[in-house]
Amino acid sequence: MAEKDVRNKQLLLRHYVSGFPKESDMFVSSDSTIKLKLGDESKGVVLVKNLFLAADPHLRPLMQKDDKFSVSQSFTPGSPLYGFGVAKVLDSKHQDFQEGDYVWGVTGWEEYSIISSPENLFKIHHHTDVPLSYYTGILGMPGLTAYSGFFEVCGPKKGEYVFVSAAAGAVGQLVGQFAKLIGCYVVGSAGSKDKVDLLKSKFGFDEAFNYKEEHDLDAALKRYFPQGIDIYFELVGGKMLDAVLMNMRVHGRIAVCGMISQYTKEEHEGIKNTACLIYKRIRMQGFNVVDYYPLYPKFLEFLLPQIRNGEISCVEDIVGGLENGAAALVRVFNGHNIGKQVLSLMNDE
Repeated sequence: MAEKDVRNKQLLLRHYVSGFPKESDMFVSSDSTIKLKLGDESKGVVLVKNLFLAADPHLRPLMQKDDKFSVSQSFTPGSPLYGFGVAKVLDSKHQDFQEGDYVWGVTGWEEYSIISSPENLFKIHHHTDVPLSYYTGILGMPGLTAYSGFFEVCGPKKGEYVFVSAAAGAVGQLVGQFAKLIGCYVVGSAGSKDKVDLLKSKFGFDEAFNYKEEHDLDAALKRYFPQGIDIYFELVGGKMLDAVLMNMRVHGRIAVCGMISQYTKEEHEGIKNTACLIYKRIRMQGFNVVDYYPLYPKFLEFLLPQIRNGEISCVEDIVGGLENGAAALVRVFNGHNIGKQVLSLMNDE
C-alpha cells in the first residue's frame, strides 16, 4: 500500500527583511505535504521529525537578499527557514542513521524534514540524563562555539581578565562559566537588569553591567577592568568593540564570534581604534564553529560531567509551536530572550 501524504506545517519567510524583523515578515503554512516513508530512490538521505529548533542570532543575515558579509545561502521568500535543531529519525537511507535515532544539526523550520546531507548531523548518544533541548544550545552548536572560541582561539590562562559581551545568550553564558572554571576574572555585559542579575547569581560572573545604562562604554570598561582586558569574547561588534580595543592589555586576544548589534543595520558601523591592534600586539581572530566540528567528542567528554555535577548550568527560554516561531525569532533580535531561545515542536502533530 502506498504511503499517504501528511500535512507538514512550516514557518516560511514572506519577503526579504531590512532593519529589525517583524513577526509579519514570516508566516505559518500547512499547505505542504510529505510522505513519512522514504522511497527506494531516496539514496543517502534521512527523514526526521523535528523536536526542537534553535532561534539563533545568525539567522537574521539570512533573511536579507545577498548579504555581502555572509557565506551562507540566504533564505528564499516562500520557503521554510532553516537552522540548527534536534530531531528524531523516522526513516533512513543512510548507513550511519537508523529509525529512532536522535540527532542534532541543520534542519528546516517545519514539522518534518528530509535531510539530504546527513553527514553534517550529529547523533545524540546522551539524552536520558540531560534534556534533548540542550542539543540546541549547551550541548550543540552554541556550546561547541563557546568551547572552541574560548579554549582554542583565545588560549586562556588562570588569572587572566576576561570580558564577554551579549553574555546572557547561549554562547556568552558558557564562555563566562568556562573562564571561571579555570580561574579567570570575568565580567559580562547584557541588555537588562534581569540579565545582569542572572550573570552574577546563576552563572558566577564576577561582575556584569547593563550596556544600555552606560553612556560611556570606555569609562564603564575602565571601571570594571582597571588593569585592562586579556581576553574579549566578541558577540556584539560596533561601539562595544571600539571601546574594548582601547582597554585591551598587551598581547590580548579577541575571539570574534558574532556581531549581533550589526545584523539589523543596512550599513555596518565602522571602528576607529584599530591602531590598538598594533600598539598592544593584540591578536584578533574570527572563527566559525564548523572548523571545530572534529573536536565535538572531546567537547562532550569535557562538558557532560560538568553539567551532571552542577558545575556548569544553562538557562533556556522555551516556547511551543511553529505558530510562535516568528515571535521567538523576533525576541532574539530585540534582545528580549533570557538564555537560549528554543522553539519546541514536541506537541505539534
